[in-house]
Amino acid sequence: MSDRVIIFDTTLRDGEQALSASLNPEEKLKIALALEELGVDVMEVGFPISSPGDFSAVNTIAKTVKNSCVCGLARAVDKDIIACAEALKPAENFRIHTFIATSDIHLQTKLHKTFDEVCEMAVHSIKLAKNYTDNVEFSCEDAGRTSVDNLCVIIEKAIAAGATTINIPDTVGYNLPNEFGAKIRGIIERVPNIDKCVLSVHCHNDLGMATANSIVAVENGARQIECAMNGLGERAGNCSLEEVVMVMKTRSDFLHTETGINTRKIYRTSQLVSKICNVPVAQNKAIVGQNAFSHSSGIHQDGFLKNSQTYEIITPESIGLNQSTLHMTSRSGRHVIKSRMESMGYKDGSYDLDKLYARFLKLADKKGQVFDYDLEALLFFSELEKNEDYYKLDYLSVLSGGSVLATASVRMDVGGKKICEAATGNGPVDAVYQCILRITGVDAKIYSFEIKAGGQGKDALGEVDIIVDYEGRKFHGMGLATDIIESSARALVHAINSIECAKIIQEKKEQGELPAGAAAVN
Repeated sequence: MSDRVIIFDTTLRDGEQALSASLNPEEKLKIALALEELGVDVMEVGFPISSPGDFSAVNTIAKTVKNSCVCGLARAVDKDIIACAEALKPAENFRIHTFIATSDIHLQTKLHKTFDEVCEMAVHSIKLAKNYTDNVEFSCEDAGRTSVDNLCVIIEKAIAAGATTINIPDTVGYNLPNEFGAKIRGIIERVPNIDKCVLSVHCHNDLGMATANSIVAVENGARQIECAMNGLGERAGNCSLEEVVMVMKTRSDFLHTETGINTRKIYRTSQLVSKICNVPVAQNKAIVGQNAFSHSSGIHQDGFLKNSQTYEIITPESIGLNQSTLHMTSRSGRHVIKSRMESMGYKDGSYDLDKLYARFLKLADKKGQVFDYDLEALLFFSELEKNEDYYKLDYLSVLSGGSVLATASVRMDVGGKKICEAATGNGPVDAVYQCILRITGVDAKIYSFEIKAGGQGKDALGEVDIIVDYEGRKFHGMGLATDIIESSARALVHAINSIECAKIIQEKKEQGELPAGAAAVN
């Protein structure tokens, strides 16, 4: 039995079904090309009969993608299969994926058909699809709640009709891992012609077991996993591509399997899918979540600094990230402060670690999270939180909406002097930002921009968190107000004040003005 597991990605079919709005053909093509570069073996890119737009998107992808097999979904209905074949015709390598439900609840309440009738429909559909391609997949919808006896009967007939891949979906995420594994093993042992096809699984995450069920299926002989980037899919989602791939890579010593996925492109693909689909990745999401390679506990940080493998079983580089993150919060210990200072060029003994740590804890309790530039500033300003901001927002006014060009007027207090500026922009926030950047003269680029709502109703506060890039360094800014444009303005002013503080520190370092008790730093 081959140790190669086929990765069948259904982000553009099952994943898209979970979105509040359908993707347009251009968006679907961008994701398809990213999946091709990632190295997926098969990509299910749509349900051609569902709409003219989906037909067009599938057809466009079929014309473009060269290195992955392009697949379309079709019910066990003639018109579905014919539409699928037409949409996929331009592809160099394509698959028709046809399906019909097999569980008692679906037969009785949805299809109103007998099991024998469903078997006949499946055989007919597979034979029809074989007129267009030798690559035909058949799925027993709701196989997770179908008896093994019935599954063995219809699978044997499907393979005899010409299906080259047989898919066993746990459509509603009902099965427990040992139960699902036994079902896969039973099929392999009891279906006489099973060696003439690839056995596949498609697990949903309703009970949080999609990845576990997919892996246990592989352990029991399945050699294709159907999954989606970021676990997108109906209801609680599909098995996550990034999870099953990294499980097989990390535990190859136990599973003895491999995939063709270029894991170093996982994070980039995850971010692309998240942005295009407008579905944020949960911070605690396995593999690709913001916290997946972040450490906050002082005990964890200490262990990580001594040996990263104490708390990381995979490296961030393996999925395309540069490095892990050690959050500096009130839970952090001295070892992290020392490590961050060393990374900024401050040698051990050039500052009083105990005093710096005490100042750090005071600031961390107030601010929540401390950044490198805050830490450095604490060397020069013992009471950083009491320093007067050089830039203060004094007044802003915005005109925007409909066909009106967004125009903003901003007045700021700059070192005690009032300065006004007006600007237009691509929306009200951009117009305000143009004013602030002109007043301050800071050439900063917006790296990220996030809005969070706090509270409910007309008095709800809008929190804006931004990260700006200034001369290669990242600075964080946060603004809070009932008006989201004001929140955005305050966030940028906050970041620019941090930049101003960093500039002052750099000047002091260049002039040899170091904090009391500090030695010169090379």
